[in-house]
Amino acid sequence: MKKHFIPRDISWLAFNARVLQEANDPSVPLKQRLRFLGIFSNNLDEFFRVRVAALRRMIEVSGKKTNFHLESDPQSIIDQIQFIVLQQQNEFTRIWENILIELKQQKIFLLNETQLNNQQQEFVKRFFEENVRSNIIPLMIETLPSLPYLRDKSIYLGVVLQKKDSTYEQKYSLIEVPGSYIGRFVELPSSGNEHNIILLEDIIRFNLPYIFSYFGYDTYKAHVFKVTKDAEIDIDNDIATSFIQKIEKGLKGRRKGKAVRFVYDKEMDAGLLEYLIHKLNLSKKDNIIPGGRIHNFRNFMDFPDVFPRQTLRKASLIHPALQHSLRVTDVILQQDVMLHFPYHSFDAVTDLLREAAIDADVVSIRITAYRLAGNSKVINALINAARNGKHVEVMLELRARFDEEANLEWKEKLEEEGVKVFVGMPHLKVHAKICAIRKRVGKKIIQYGFVSTGNLNESTAKVYSDHCLLTSDRGIMTDIARIFRYFENPKDNEAVLRSCRTLILSPVKMRKEMEMLIHKEIRHAKAGKPASIILKLNSLSDEQLIAKLYEAAAAGVKVQLIIRSIFCSVSDAKKIKGDIQAISIVDEYLEHSRILLFQHGGKQKIFISSADWMVRNIDHRIEVTAPVKDKNIRKELVQFLKIQLSDNVKARVLDHALKNRYVTSSTKKKIRSQLEIYNFLEQQRSSEQTLNTN
Repeated sequence: MKKHFIPRDISWLAFNARVLQEANDPSVPLKQRLRFLGIFSNNLDEFFRVRVAALRRMIEVSGKKTNFHLESDPQSIIDQIQFIVLQQQNEFTRIWENILIELKQQKIFLLNETQLNNQQQEFVKRFFEENVRSNIIPLMIETLPSLPYLRDKSIYLGVVLQKKDSTYEQKYSLIEVPGSYIGRFVELPSSGNEHNIILLEDIIRFNLPYIFSYFGYDTYKAHVFKVTKDAEIDIDNDIATSFIQKIEKGLKGRRKGKAVRFVYDKEMDAGLLEYLIHKLNLSKKDNIIPGGRIHNFRNFMDFPDVFPRQTLRKASLIHPALQHSLRVTDVILQQDVMLHFPYHSFDAVTDLLREAAIDADVVSIRITAYRLAGNSKVINALINAARNGKHVEVMLELRARFDEEANLEWKEKLEEEGVKVFVGMPHLKVHAKICAIRKRVGKKIIQYGFVSTGNLNESTAKVYSDHCLLTSDRGIMTDIARIFRYFENPKDNEAVLRSCRTLILSPVKMRKEMEMLIHKEIRHAKAGKPASIILKLNSLSDEQLIAKLYEAAAAGVKVQLIIRSIFCSVSDAKKIKGDIQAISIVDEYLEHSRILLFQHGGKQKIFISSADWMVRNIDHRIEVTAPVKDKNIRKELVQFLKIQLSDNVKARVLDHALKNRYVTSSTKKKIRSQLEIYNFLEQQRSSEQTLNTN
């Protein structure tokens, strides 16, 4: 480990352990606990596909010149990952076994193929024949020169076929479980108020005699396994190939990615296990992880809703400024509005775009898009705008990881409707979330729109905590127009980005501006004046900025950090002088927003941002950090941060030991920040209603 810094990948595993804590928390509803098991599993899959794969690449290119960051000792980090993941797997299994007991207490039974009564057996036979048989193709893999392509989001049954009268004669077969087509869970006939559920792979297990009847075998052993592959998209340097063609070629190449993890049922036949490991070219140094009978727990995020009626999540609020207006546009031309998702409804954003689409005076809409909902209302509004004769421009980042194919499809659909689509740049990923709408009012052209910390995705806005500033501020809108000018011709317009005066942009100004703001706090502290910094981020791993925070703390600046996931600082190490308080909040909503607060000699500077403090966000992406100018919104964000810093239910202490201890407090009042924030915003709305009534 570098002096005073925690490796980012080890820190991330500590974050995923916090997710696992939620699955273990008996105060969390059982349905949510299952969901957290699914989130943990899905997170880990992506971690291996991206980060472990990257570490493997670092080992391969050791000593060579590269264009990406190299860890000083990637093999050591991989060894630590293997140890930690095995520990977490054991904890996961323990939690899952406890949840199974609680499911039974609620009369919810997860049955396997050996536990079915006669009625259920007949149901499973019929279900297999009608829904499953046509979706599976058993492969006799011993006769194949190499294993077929294995999807890394699928699970497989490795089947050993034998004859009772010939112990030594056995064959191996492979069956992909078609969960993406059929669903992973099937409800069985049940009596009374019971709910009996079977997994799709167990339906296949039950029907193995029917699948292989013509081979003459009569004994079958089948165990689940899955493979995780390197998900990096390699983009070649062929200048004759367009950027889009390179992305498409990279997506095809991803299919051939090297296996970076092999997870299997520890009861698997030893001969089959050895055969699979050999065919996948894995070694003892690779992440070969024994597990239980069930894999791909990410599907448990969609576990059937068979639970006794539980307290429903509170409905999203309408922002007080918008609840008495017919049009969002009219409000934001008069005042700034800060939406807090999911506490506030995302409908205000889609309503704003719909209004622009049908407004005869609107000239153009310009917007960035990173991850979009499957049936995106945002895209539908933009298409309607284009059909109504508006000039519509969309910066669609094709390299939003795992959304590349969906974004290629959106590109085609938008262009068919006459929308001008920019597709990012080979050297910079566009991660900013911005929109500018131009409208003709009399003889003037005015601009309004928004800056957001999160994606323009109405689905994730229900579970991701983010902020969206709706504004007609001239400085912000002028800078957004400059950014889109840059998109039109990146090679010739880089100076345009540097000319932005209100927004702070990565990669041109962000690092310098943040260091300058921290330095001013240091100067105030040394002069004996109040000095403090509060940062709410997803991740904090940039070593230069962390070092600057160390310097600030040593100078007497009070540094408070709310970091959801990666946290590479060693905030409580004795060698780091000064006061750094660091917490992480993991709860029902994913904490995704970024807020930056600097005391600034009593003249607080507050920003919202699309950027985490990571090298990639600061130096290798187009990111936007926007100042919050409205006095009331600034007070609102300060209160938002105060509530989160006082959380003593879902907050964990971030320390160099990565223990994830829950925050303890001398106050008897339990403060769960996500509930308190909802209550705070609901009171604001009620107060506004009372004022309007009076």
